[in-house]
Amino acid sequence: MNSKGADLLSQCVSRSLKRYFRDLNGEEPANLYSMVMHEIEKPLLEVVMQQAQSNQTRAAQMLGINRNTLRKKLKQYQLD
Repeated sequence: MNSKGADLLSQCVSRSLKRYFRDLNGEEPANLYSMVMHEIEKPLLEVVMQQAQSNQTRAAQMLGINRNTLRKKLKQYQLD
């Protein structure tokens, strides 16, 4: 991904988080890191698996993770 694509993604995440805090209306968030990772990781895996045509080896390479780690994450999100 080029830096422009990364900038667009980070801007989307930033806007979403700002909206999330605004919608909390002063309430303190709990488990924010876990929530954000869960919300981002599942669609990331879904899209990468589509791009890799369900080839786990290729998807793991695209993600820069071990294939066994990918399998674990696919199972965690019931994408296997």
